[in-house]
Amino acid sequence: MSRRRTFLKTAGSVGVAGLLAGCTGGSDNSGDDGSDPTATETSDKMTFGGDGTVDFGISPSVPQEDLEVQYAPLMDHIESYLGDNYEVSDNLSVKGTVGSNYSAIIQSLGQGTTDLAETGPFAAALGVKTGNAEIVLQRYGYGSWEYASIIATPNDSDITELSDLSGKTVAFSDRLSTSGCLYPLYSMSSDGDLDIGELPEGNGSQAEFEARFAGGHVGSYTLLKEGQVDAAAMGGFVRDTKAGPTPDEWQEVATTLHEDDGLPRAPMVVSSELSDEAKTAIQQAFLDAPDSVYYGSDGEDGTNDDLWFGRVREASQDRYQSVIDVANELGVGADIFE
Repeated sequence: MSRRRTFLKTAGSVGVAGLLAGCTGGSDNSGDDGSDPTATETSDKMTFGGDGTVDFGISPSVPQEDLEVQYAPLMDHIESYLGDNYEVSDNLSVKGTVGSNYSAIIQSLGQGTTDLAETGPFAAALGVKTGNAEIVLQRYGYGSWEYASIIATPNDSDITELSDLSGKTVAFSDRLSTSGCLYPLYSMSSDGDLDIGELPEGNGSQAEFEARFAGGHVGSYTLLKEGQVDAAAMGGFVRDTKAGPTPDEWQEVATTLHEDDGLPRAPMVVSSELSDEAKTAIQQAFLDAPDSVYYGSDGEDGTNDDLWFGRVREASQDRYQSVIDVANELGVGADIFE
Protein backbone atom coordinates (compact mmCIF):
# COMPACT_ATOMS: atom_id res chain seq x y z
CA MET A 1 0.00 0.00 0.00
CA SER A 2 1.27 3.44 -0.83
CA ARG A 3 1.98 5.75 2.11
CA ARG A 4 -0.20 8.75 1.39
CA ARG A 5 -0.39 10.13 4.91
CA THR A 6 1.23 13.50 5.54
CA PHE A 7 2.13 15.50 8.63
CA LEU A 8 1.60 19.26 8.81
CA LYS A 9 3.34 21.08 11.63
CA THR A 10 0.81 23.78 12.46
CA ALA A 11 -2.93 23.95 12.86
CA GLY A 12 -2.94 26.74 10.30
CA SER A 13 -2.34 24.10 7.66
CA VAL A 14 -5.70 22.48 8.33
CA GLY A 15 -7.86 22.69 5.26
CA VAL A 16 -5.07 22.62 2.68
CA ALA A 17 -6.91 19.80 0.94
CA GLY A 18 -9.82 22.19 0.46
CA LEU A 19 -7.64 24.47 -1.62
CA LEU A 20 -7.21 21.63 -4.10
CA ALA A 21 -10.91 20.85 -4.42
CA GLY A 22 -12.20 21.43 -7.90
CA CYS A 23 -8.72 21.71 -9.49
CA THR A 24 -9.43 18.95 -11.99
CA GLY A 25 -8.33 20.63 -15.19
CA GLY A 26 -10.49 21.62 -18.11
CA SER A 27 -12.32 18.39 -18.87
CA ASP A 28 -16.11 18.41 -18.66
CA ASN A 29 -17.62 15.23 -17.19
CA SER A 30 -21.24 16.30 -17.47
CA GLY A 31 -23.74 14.31 -19.52
CA ASP A 32 -25.72 15.63 -22.47
CA ASP A 33 -28.38 16.94 -20.10
CA GLY A 34 -25.85 18.71 -17.92
CA SER A 35 -25.89 16.05 -15.20
CA ASP A 36 -22.81 14.40 -13.76
CA PRO A 37 -22.86 10.66 -14.61
CA THR A 38 -20.57 9.93 -11.63
CA ALA A 39 -22.75 11.74 -9.09
CA THR A 40 -24.60 8.62 -7.91
CA GLU A 41 -21.39 6.66 -7.54
CA THR A 42 -19.71 9.48 -5.60
CA SER A 43 -22.68 10.09 -3.31
CA ASP A 44 -22.65 6.44 -2.25
CA LYS A 45 -19.12 6.69 -0.92
CA MET A 46 -18.32 7.71 2.63
CA THR A 47 -16.65 11.10 2.88
CA PHE A 48 -14.75 12.78 5.65
CA GLY A 49 -15.00 16.54 6.01
CA GLY A 50 -16.55 16.62 2.56
CA ASP A 51 -13.56 15.01 0.85
CA GLY A 52 -11.56 11.81 0.57
CA THR A 53 -9.10 12.70 3.33
CA VAL A 54 -9.36 11.75 6.98
CA ASP A 55 -7.89 14.78 8.75
CA PHE A 56 -6.38 13.59 12.04
CA GLY A 57 -5.74 16.33 14.60
CA ILE A 58 -2.87 15.61 16.98
CA SER A 59 -2.48 17.77 20.09
CA PRO A 60 1.01 18.94 21.12
CA SER A 61 1.24 16.65 24.13
CA VAL A 62 4.63 15.21 23.15
CA PRO A 63 7.60 16.74 21.33
CA GLN A 64 6.65 17.39 17.72
CA GLU A 65 9.71 15.69 16.30
CA ASP A 66 8.41 12.39 17.69
CA LEU A 67 4.90 12.59 16.30
CA GLU A 68 5.43 11.27 12.77
CA VAL A 69 7.41 8.18 13.73
CA GLN A 70 4.97 7.43 16.53
CA TYR A 71 1.69 7.84 14.63
CA ALA A 72 2.70 6.52 11.19
CA PRO A 73 1.57 2.86 11.68
CA LEU A 74 -1.72 3.91 13.28
CA MET A 75 -2.52 6.28 10.43
CA ASP A 76 -1.60 3.65 7.84
CA HIS A 77 -3.93 1.18 9.58
CA ILE A 78 -6.86 3.64 9.59
CA GLU A 79 -6.32 4.29 5.89
CA SER A 80 -6.22 0.62 4.91
CA TYR A 81 -9.02 -0.42 7.30
CA LEU A 82 -11.46 2.13 5.92
CA GLY A 83 -10.54 1.19 2.37
CA ASP A 84 -10.98 -2.54 3.02
CA ASN A 85 -14.24 -2.36 4.97
CA TYR A 86 -16.22 0.62 3.67
CA GLU A 87 -17.20 2.29 0.43
CA VAL A 88 -14.72 5.15 0.37
CA SER A 89 -12.88 7.11 -2.27
CA ASP A 90 -10.23 5.11 -4.15
CA ASN A 91 -7.61 7.69 -3.20
CA LEU A 92 -8.56 7.88 0.48
CA SER A 93 -5.70 9.18 2.62
CA VAL A 94 -5.11 10.03 6.25
CA LYS A 95 -3.49 13.38 6.97
CA GLY A 96 -2.01 14.20 10.38
CA THR A 97 -2.03 17.79 11.58
CA VAL A 98 -0.24 18.93 14.72
CA GLY A 99 -2.44 21.52 16.42
CA SER A 100 -0.88 24.55 18.04
CA ASN A 101 -3.06 23.93 21.12
CA TYR A 102 -6.18 22.08 22.26
CA SER A 103 -8.47 24.98 21.36
CA ALA A 104 -7.33 24.96 17.73
CA ILE A 105 -8.01 21.23 17.49
CA ILE A 106 -11.51 21.45 19.00
CA GLN A 107 -12.55 24.40 16.86
CA SER A 108 -11.31 22.71 13.69
CA LEU A 109 -13.46 19.69 14.56
CA GLY A 110 -16.51 21.94 14.72
CA GLN A 111 -15.58 23.51 11.41
CA GLY A 112 -15.30 20.12 9.75
CA THR A 113 -11.66 20.68 8.77
CA THR A 114 -10.58 17.99 11.25
CA ASP A 115 -12.42 14.66 11.32
CA LEU A 116 -10.67 12.81 14.13
CA ALA A 117 -8.49 14.02 17.00
CA GLU A 118 -6.60 12.86 20.04
CA THR A 119 -7.01 15.38 22.82
CA GLY A 120 -7.30 15.82 26.57
CA PRO A 121 -10.38 15.08 28.70
CA PHE A 122 -11.17 18.74 29.46
CA ALA A 123 -10.82 19.84 25.84
CA ALA A 124 -12.97 16.94 24.70
CA ALA A 125 -15.65 17.71 27.29
CA LEU A 126 -15.77 21.32 26.12
CA GLY A 127 -15.88 20.10 22.54
CA VAL A 128 -18.98 18.06 23.39
CA LYS A 129 -20.51 20.96 25.33
CA THR A 130 -20.06 23.35 22.41
CA GLY A 131 -21.24 20.86 19.79
CA ASN A 132 -17.85 20.64 18.08
CA ALA A 133 -16.96 17.05 18.90
CA GLU A 134 -18.15 13.66 20.10
CA ILE A 135 -16.17 11.35 22.39
CA VAL A 136 -15.91 7.84 20.93
CA LEU A 137 -12.91 6.20 22.63
CA GLN A 138 -10.72 6.27 25.72
CA ARG A 139 -7.01 5.42 25.62
CA TYR A 140 -5.09 3.13 27.96
CA GLY A 141 -1.52 4.03 28.78
CA TYR A 142 1.25 3.54 31.34
CA GLY A 143 -0.62 0.59 32.83
CA SER A 144 -3.89 2.33 33.67
CA TRP A 145 -7.10 3.91 32.39
CA GLU A 146 -6.42 6.74 34.86
CA TYR A 147 -3.60 9.22 35.45
CA ALA A 148 -2.47 12.05 37.73
CA SER A 149 -2.09 15.81 37.70
CA ILE A 150 0.83 17.33 39.57
CA ILE A 151 2.24 20.69 40.58
CA ALA A 152 6.02 20.62 41.00
CA THR A 153 8.64 22.97 42.42
CA PRO A 154 12.44 23.02 42.16
CA ASN A 155 14.22 20.81 44.69
CA ASP A 156 15.74 23.84 46.40
CA SER A 157 12.45 25.76 46.63
CA ASP A 158 11.12 27.07 49.95
CA ILE A 159 7.54 26.52 48.71
CA THR A 160 6.01 23.80 50.86
CA GLU A 161 2.25 24.19 50.32
CA LEU A 162 -0.11 25.54 47.69
CA SER A 163 -0.79 28.77 49.56
CA ASP A 164 2.93 29.61 49.18
CA LEU A 165 2.32 30.10 45.44
CA SER A 166 0.81 33.52 46.16
CA GLY A 167 2.90 36.07 44.26
CA LYS A 168 4.84 33.35 42.44
CA THR A 169 5.10 32.45 38.75
CA VAL A 170 3.42 29.17 37.81
CA ALA A 171 3.67 27.35 34.48
CA PHE A 172 0.66 25.53 33.02
CA SER A 173 0.74 23.31 29.95
CA ASP A 174 -2.35 24.55 28.08
CA ARG A 175 -5.56 26.36 29.01
CA LEU A 176 -7.62 23.32 28.00
CA SER A 177 -5.35 20.73 29.61
CA THR A 178 -7.00 18.63 32.30
CA SER A 179 -3.89 17.64 34.22
CA GLY A 180 -1.77 20.61 33.20
CA CYS A 181 -4.24 23.38 34.05
CA LEU A 182 -7.81 22.52 35.10
CA TYR A 183 -7.08 20.34 38.12
CA PRO A 184 -4.07 22.39 39.26
CA LEU A 185 -6.15 25.58 39.21
CA TYR A 186 -8.97 23.88 41.07
CA SER A 187 -6.59 22.62 43.76
CA MET A 188 -4.85 25.99 44.05
CA SER A 189 -8.23 27.58 44.63
CA SER A 190 -9.87 24.98 46.88
CA ASP A 191 -6.86 23.63 48.81
CA GLY A 192 -4.52 26.62 48.61
CA ASP A 193 -7.20 29.29 49.04
CA LEU A 194 -5.62 31.25 46.18
CA ASP A 195 -7.50 33.70 44.00
CA ILE A 196 -7.21 32.32 40.47
CA GLY A 197 -9.05 35.27 38.91
CA GLU A 198 -10.74 34.31 35.65
CA LEU A 199 -8.29 31.53 34.80
CA PRO A 200 -8.16 29.42 32.76
CA GLU A 201 -10.00 32.03 30.71
CA GLY A 202 -8.69 35.58 30.38
CA ASN A 203 -5.08 36.70 30.71
CA GLY A 204 -4.74 35.87 34.39
CA SER A 205 -4.21 39.49 35.42
CA GLN A 206 -6.60 39.12 38.36
CA ALA A 207 -4.98 35.98 39.72
CA GLU A 208 -2.92 35.96 42.90
CA PHE A 209 0.03 34.58 40.96
CA GLU A 210 1.49 34.96 37.48
CA ALA A 211 0.42 32.26 35.03
CA ARG A 212 2.55 31.18 32.07
CA PHE A 213 1.29 28.76 29.44
CA ALA A 214 4.02 26.54 28.02
CA GLY A 215 2.05 24.88 25.21
CA GLY A 216 2.64 21.35 26.50
CA HIS A 217 3.38 19.25 29.57
CA VAL A 218 7.07 18.78 28.83
CA GLY A 219 7.28 22.48 28.04
CA SER A 220 5.92 23.26 31.49
CA TYR A 221 8.58 21.05 33.06
CA THR A 222 11.26 22.69 30.92
CA LEU A 223 10.34 26.16 32.22
CA LEU A 224 10.76 24.81 35.75
CA LYS A 225 14.07 23.16 34.93
CA GLU A 226 15.40 26.37 33.37
CA GLY A 227 14.45 28.41 36.43
CA GLN A 228 11.93 30.55 34.58
CA VAL A 229 9.04 29.73 36.94
CA ASP A 230 8.61 28.97 40.63
CA ALA A 231 6.27 26.03 40.06
CA ALA A 232 4.90 24.04 37.14
CA ALA A 233 1.68 22.10 36.54
CA MET A 234 1.75 19.05 34.30
CA GLY A 235 0.50 15.52 33.81
CA GLY A 236 2.04 13.01 36.20
CA PHE A 237 3.39 11.06 33.23
CA VAL A 238 6.14 13.68 32.84
CA ARG A 239 7.44 12.67 36.26
CA ASP A 240 6.76 8.95 36.05
CA THR A 241 7.69 8.01 32.48
CA LYS A 242 10.12 8.95 29.75
CA ALA A 243 7.67 11.39 28.13
CA GLY A 244 10.23 14.16 28.60
CA PRO A 245 12.90 13.61 31.22
CA THR A 246 13.53 10.17 32.62
CA PRO A 247 12.16 9.62 36.15
CA ASP A 248 15.69 9.93 37.54
CA GLU A 249 16.32 13.17 35.65
CA TRP A 250 13.02 14.56 36.88
CA GLN A 251 13.88 13.87 40.51
CA GLU A 252 17.20 15.64 40.13
CA VAL A 253 15.28 18.80 39.23
CA ALA A 254 11.84 18.77 40.82
CA THR A 255 9.73 17.90 43.84
CA THR A 256 6.01 17.14 43.77
CA LEU A 257 4.18 19.85 45.71
CA HIS A 258 0.64 18.61 45.05
CA GLU A 259 -0.97 15.68 43.25
CA ASP A 260 -4.51 14.81 42.13
CA ASP A 261 -5.01 11.25 40.92
CA GLY A 262 -7.83 9.23 39.39
CA LEU A 263 -8.23 11.40 36.30
CA PRO A 264 -9.74 9.48 33.35
CA ARG A 265 -7.14 9.02 30.61
CA ALA A 266 -7.45 11.01 27.43
CA PRO A 267 -10.11 10.31 24.79
CA MET A 268 -10.29 10.18 21.03
CA VAL A 269 -12.96 12.40 19.51
CA VAL A 270 -14.59 12.81 16.11
CA SER A 271 -16.11 15.82 14.41
CA SER A 272 -19.80 16.42 15.02
CA GLU A 273 -20.00 17.25 11.31
CA LEU A 274 -19.35 13.65 10.25
CA SER A 275 -22.13 11.24 9.34
CA ASP A 276 -23.00 8.59 11.90
CA GLU A 277 -21.58 5.98 9.53
CA ALA A 278 -18.23 7.79 9.30
CA LYS A 279 -18.04 8.22 13.07
CA THR A 280 -18.68 4.52 13.60
CA ALA A 281 -16.16 3.57 10.93
CA ILE A 282 -13.39 5.58 12.59
CA GLN A 283 -14.24 4.16 16.00
CA GLN A 284 -14.22 0.60 14.66
CA ALA A 285 -10.87 1.14 12.92
CA PHE A 286 -9.34 1.74 16.34
CA LEU A 287 -11.19 -1.07 18.11
CA ASP A 288 -10.06 -3.59 15.48
CA ALA A 289 -6.47 -2.36 15.28
CA PRO A 290 -3.65 -4.82 16.00
CA ASP A 291 -1.20 -4.09 18.82
CA SER A 292 1.51 -3.29 16.28
CA VAL A 293 -0.06 0.07 15.38
CA TYR A 294 1.14 1.36 18.75
CA TYR A 295 4.77 0.30 18.25
CA GLY A 296 5.87 3.22 16.06
CA SER A 297 7.70 3.17 12.75
CA ASP A 298 10.26 0.54 13.76
CA GLY A 299 7.49 -1.99 14.48
CA GLU A 300 9.08 -3.06 17.77
CA ASP A 301 7.41 -2.89 21.15
CA GLY A 302 9.27 -1.13 23.96
CA THR A 303 11.35 1.26 21.85
CA ASN A 304 11.51 5.05 21.80
CA ASP A 305 9.01 5.55 18.98
CA ASP A 306 6.11 3.72 20.69
CA LEU A 307 2.89 5.64 21.21
CA TRP A 308 2.20 6.46 24.85
CA PHE A 309 -1.08 4.51 24.71
CA GLY A 310 -1.40 0.84 23.85
CA ARG A 311 -5.11 0.18 23.42
CA VAL A 312 -8.53 1.83 23.42
CA ARG A 313 -12.06 1.12 24.54
CA GLU A 314 -15.44 2.62 23.69
CA ALA A 315 -16.27 5.74 25.65
CA SER A 316 -18.70 8.63 25.80
CA GLN A 317 -19.13 11.88 27.70
CA ASP A 318 -20.27 9.98 30.80
CA ARG A 319 -16.79 8.60 31.41
CA TYR A 320 -15.49 12.16 31.78
CA GLN A 321 -18.18 13.52 34.10
CA SER A 322 -15.67 14.09 36.92
CA VAL A 323 -13.69 16.41 34.63
CA ILE A 324 -16.86 18.21 33.60
CA ASP A 325 -17.75 18.70 37.28
CA VAL A 326 -14.40 20.38 37.99
CA ALA A 327 -14.81 22.62 34.95
CA ASN A 328 -18.27 23.59 36.17
CA GLU A 329 -16.85 24.38 39.62
CA LEU A 330 -14.43 26.82 37.97
CA GLY A 331 -17.20 28.25 35.79
CA VAL A 332 -15.40 27.36 32.56
CA GLY A 333 -17.52 27.32 29.42
CA ALA A 334 -17.47 28.01 25.71
CA ASP A 335 -16.12 31.53 26.25
CA ILE A 336 -12.66 30.01 26.60
CA PHE A 337 -12.60 29.58 22.82
CA GLU A 338 -13.00 33.32 22.24
